[in-house]
Amino acid sequence: MKEFEVVNRIVKYFSGAPNVINSTDWTLRRSAERFAAFTKFGNVAVHSTVKNRSAKVTVYVGSDAVRLKTLNPQQTEIMNNLPNTLASVEEYIKRAPFVRINRMMGNNDEFSPNCNFFVSIQRPEMIRLAYMTWATLFPVRADGEPKQYIVYIPEWQETERQILVFPEISTTIVLGSDYYGESKKGFLRMAMWNAKQQGMLGLHAGSKILKAKGSDGRIRKYGMLIFGMSGTGKTTHTCHTHDLNEEDEGIEILQDDVVFLKKDGSAYGSERGFYLKTEGLDQVTQPIIYKAAISRDAIFENVMIDYEGNLYFEDDTLTSNGRGIMMREDLSPYISNTINLPPINDMDGLIIAFITRRHTVVPLAAKLTPEQAAAVFMIGESIETSAGDPKRAGESIREVGTNPFIIGDKSYEGNWFYDFVKRNEGKVHCYQLNTGGLGEIIEKQPNGTKVMKRKVQRVEILEMSSIIRGIVRGTNTWGKDKYWNLEVPTSVQGMDLSKYDVEKFYDVDDIIKQVSELRCERVEYIEKFNTLDKATINAAKTM
Repeated sequence: MKEFEVVNRIVKYFSGAPNVINSTDWTLRRSAERFAAFTKFGNVAVHSTVKNRSAKVTVYVGSDAVRLKTLNPQQTEIMNNLPNTLASVEEYIKRAPFVRINRMMGNNDEFSPNCNFFVSIQRPEMIRLAYMTWATLFPVRADGEPKQYIVYIPEWQETERQILVFPEISTTIVLGSDYYGESKKGFLRMAMWNAKQQGMLGLHAGSKILKAKGSDGRIRKYGMLIFGMSGTGKTTHTCHTHDLNEEDEGIEILQDDVVFLKKDGSAYGSERGFYLKTEGLDQVTQPIIYKAAISRDAIFENVMIDYEGNLYFEDDTLTSNGRGIMMREDLSPYISNTINLPPINDMDGLIIAFITRRHTVVPLAAKLTPEQAAAVFMIGESIETSAGDPKRAGESIREVGTNPFIIGDKSYEGNWFYDFVKRNEGKVHCYQLNTGGLGEIIEKQPNGTKVMKRKVQRVEILEMSSIIRGIVRGTNTWGKDKYWNLEVPTSVQGMDLSKYDVEKFYDVDDIIKQVSELRCERVEYIEKFNTLDKATINAAKTM
C-alpha cells in the first residue's frame, strides 16, 4: 500500500533527525513536572484538553484482515482524506520539535514489544505524554520484538482530530489529541494484534494469583483473569485481597489491564504502571490502590485538584474520566515478583471472571459452563451510565471480550477462547460477576428523556469480594436460578444474599419480560458473528 510507504518513511525519518531529542530517564520527569501541579502527596497532576479516547475518529488502515467493516461518516471522511493527511504529516514532522522515548512492553523472552514513542513538543507541556508513557512501560532490551511505533502530534487542528492505526506495520499516528489513553491503548492495541499473529490471545483483563484455604484445610493456588470494561471494577477487584487473611492465604497482583494468553494457560503481562479510573477511590474499600495513589510516583490526569494540592476524586466538574497512573511496585507487598501468570499445570486451576455491570435482573454471580463462558466472552456486556451518556443511561453496551481494541475477526477470538476453556474443562473455572446490582427502574418520557424512578440496590465492593473469596475457598453453595438457565450462589459466607432477591424489586411477569428482552438482545448481537462456533451461539440462546 502506498500509505504504508509514507508511514514507513515518517518512522525512518525520526532516526537521527536533527529535530528529535532522545530523552533520557532522569530528564523526563523533571521536564514534565515544570508543566504540572503538585498534589499534597508530592506527586503530579496534569490536565488534558481531550478527556477521553477518540474512538469515533479512529480508523484501521490496511488489508481486509484489519479494516473496520463499517465506518461512521467521520471515519469515512478520514479515509478519503488519508493520502493528503499523511503528506501533511510527513512535511510537518520535519519542522516541529519532537521527543523520542524507547521502552519495552512486557518482561519475558518470547513476546516483549519494543515500543518507540515520538511526540511533538510544539506545545512544550506535551513532554508529559512522553513521561507518562515512559512510566508505564519497562526499560528496553536489545532483543525486544516486535517493534511498535506511535507518532503523536497533539497540536494538530481540532477539527481534523484522528487516530490512524496501521496494524500490519505496527504504527499508530495520533493527530489532535493530548489524552494519554491514546498512547497507552495505541501500544496495547498493536501488541494484541501482534500477539494474535503468534498464536496468543490478547485480553483486556487483569491478572492475579490467589492462595486460599479450602474446607479441607489445604491451601490451593489459583490464577485469576478478570475481564471488564472501563469503570466496571476490573482494577478494583484485581487489586483487592478479598480478606484472604488466614495463615498462608493471600494474593499476588500481576496486571490490571492487558495480558497475552497462551494455550497452556499462562499469560504474559504488559505494564509496570497501572492506569486506573480514580472515580470513587477511597481508603476504606480500596486500600491497596489508595496507598499507591498517594505515593510519590503516581501521576494524575484530569483529577480535580485545588490550589493547595488537595485532590477530589468524586468531583466530575471537568470530567467523569479522572485517571491515575500508579506504579506496580507501590502496590507492595501484594505484588508478585513477576508480571506473568504461570501455566495452568503449575497451579490448582485458573479462575476466569467476567465483570458486567447491570442494574436490573442479572444475578450478582453465575457459574458458567465452557459454552456459556464463550457466550459471555462474545457478548462482553455492560450498560451505559448517566456519567457516560445520560440519554442512553441503562442501555446495553457490548464489546467482544469486553475489549474495544480488537483488530480483525472477532469470531476468531471467541473460537480461540472457547477451544481454550473446553480443552481445559475441570481446570479452568468461569464465572460472571455483576458489580452493578438489582432493582433499577428508568422510565422513558414522551420527549425521549429518561427519568430515574428507582435507584439500583448496589452491590458493595466488600460484598463482591466475599463472593470471590467464597469461590476460591470453595465455600459458596450454588443452585439453579429461577429465571436464568444459570448456576447462582445460594449462600455466601459474610454476605446476606436475600437483599438481592430479584422478586423484592419486580413482580414475576416483569422479571420474565426483562429476562426475555435481554436474552433476545444478546442473541441478536451474537448471531452477527457467522463463523462463531454454534455451541457458543446456542449457549447465548438458552442461558
